[in-house]
Amino acid sequence: MSRFDVPDRGELPADLRDRIDAVEEKSGFVPNIFLSLARRPDEWRAFFAYHDALMDRETPALTKADRELIVVATSAENHCLYCVVAHGAIARIRARNPRVADQVATDWRRAEIDDRQRAVLEVAVRFAVEPWTVTGAHLDELRRHGLTDDDVWDVGAIAAFFAMSNRLVHLTGTMPNDEFYPMGRVPRG
Repeated sequence: MSRFDVPDRGELPADLRDRIDAVEEKSGFVPNIFLSLARRPDEWRAFFAYHDALMDRETPALTKADRELIVVATSAENHCLYCVVAHGAIARIRARNPRVADQVATDWRRAEIDDRQRAVLEVAVRFAVEPWTVTGAHLDELRRHGLTDDDVWDVGAIAAFFAMSNRLVHLTGTMPNDEFYPMGRVPRG
């Protein structure tokens, strides 16, 4: 699961155990990243607090599905298998589209997304891999598509946060759980 020691769940601080248990109860499994990062509890708390602050909100111009597509597109550019697979599963569910995550991961420019989403991914991917090339004109393009300044900030913050996340996954060698692959592709039975 990781190139580093993964602590025993029973030895984790109570707040980490409680969160991991809640995720397992809701999804039926524990995503590997929860355990890979648990070796450093203070950083784990900060990581998931920032993750939740960025990913658990929704605005009319930047939905939860859009946020997941940002993760998929930027993680694909950063060659992060874990994040593409895990957040691809969430994107399929939130977008209610079994094809969209695979399309975005492979070639977001040709994916079945609207012009607003394409503009969002253009800025997010650019910011994730060549942040010095993002200009005010790119941000103004997002505003023309109805994004507020807070939405534009979120696009950049999600790209930046997941650039860090991608690198932590590369450092730890964390692989995606098998459970992610069928999520959002097949009806629940």
